[in-house]
Amino acid sequence: MRKATITRNTAETQIEVTIDLDGTGTYDNRTGVGFFDHMLDQLSRHSLIDMTIRATGDLHVDDHHTVEDTGIAIGQALTQALGDKTGIRRYGSFLLAMDDSLVRAALDLSGRPYLVWNVDFPTPQIGSFDTQLVREFFQALSTHGGISLNVARLDGINSHHIAEAAFKAVARALREAVEPDPRMSGALPSTKGAL
Repeated sequence: MRKATITRNTAETQIEVTIDLDGTGTYDNRTGVGFFDHMLDQLSRHSLIDMTIRATGDLHVDDHHTVEDTGIAIGQALTQALGDKTGIRRYGSFLLAMDDSLVRAALDLSGRPYLVWNVDFPTPQIGSFDTQLVREFFQALSTHGGISLNVARLDGINSHHIAEAAFKAVARALREAVEPDPRMSGALPSTKGAL
């Protein structure tokens, strides 16, 4: 029941995202942007959210629209799959070490999007991938997923490791937040009565 498919078509991109919140981290992601696919695979594997993503974008311009619009579609899919959020844990956090890097991610599936991004990269690119697009992805995910998201680089000297640690840390925090809470079955994790 906690599944969703979102199709997003614009003059710049054509994207289809299918997710299953109760999956095993199975993924099949093809955006045409190699490093981004690698990061999306990490997001799926470490959140245990099954993801199938197909994206065609104006890569002759640059990767920006494809990355941002994929974040939008994943956020919309999360919102749809979560429904009214009854019975979920709602909050998640993770401190992830990867080689030289250490990244902290904390999030709240509050329905009130806000991104705090304290991640800088030593290089402007990872291969041909613009490191600014990591933030753009998480901004789109946060906004369209209704997620209050805080990500911080605490250590790191290698841009690839920092980016990958950020995706993995968010994935693990997301895994915790979307999981059913056995003590909250049938209850909404809010005193307001709505999320």
